[in-house]
Amino acid sequence: MIETPRLLLKPLNYHLLEKYLQCDGSLEIALNLNETTRSISPALQEALTQTILPSVATQTAHYEYHTLWTAILKEEKKMIGDCCIIAEPNQYQEIEIGYGTYDAFQGRGYMTEIVGGIIEWSKKQLLTKSIIASTEKNNIASCKVLQRNAFIKVKETEAMIHWKLELYA
Repeated sequence: MIETPRLLLKPLNYHLLEKYLQCDGSLEIALNLNETTRSISPALQEALTQTILPSVATQTAHYEYHTLWTAILKEEKKMIGDCCIIAEPNQYQEIEIGYGTYDAFQGRGYMTEIVGGIIEWSKKQLLTKSIIASTEKNNIASCKVLQRNAFIKVKETEAMIHWKLELYA
């Protein structure tokens, strides 16, 4: 678990991921949280069923690199967003992240704090030297989250911006 000033970031194990997918309040009950209104986008639904759940099922030792981390607002005991580390560090010792804030909690700096928490956790992982992420060009909020966490643009295409943060620069 990661703690930031306002949040707790909890990596979800296989059992909790199954509850996350149900979107019926069972995850909140399992985590002793107040219920949050949330939905799962088709893209996240596909990632969870096709990639994340199967990876977590087989990666018991280092499942944190394969799962969804839920962000819990400590003061309200509510889930407010998620961050995912896509896989264990690659041959360049990079990890890739993806993230999202639930609609009711956007615009309050939570995602900047979540990504900052993942950065601090990553600095303690011996095999991780950098973090990469990609954003759609028109997703200004997502770009600002990365900029506020000192990521730099490394590549730009017509639709996407690719970012990188060197942890030990």
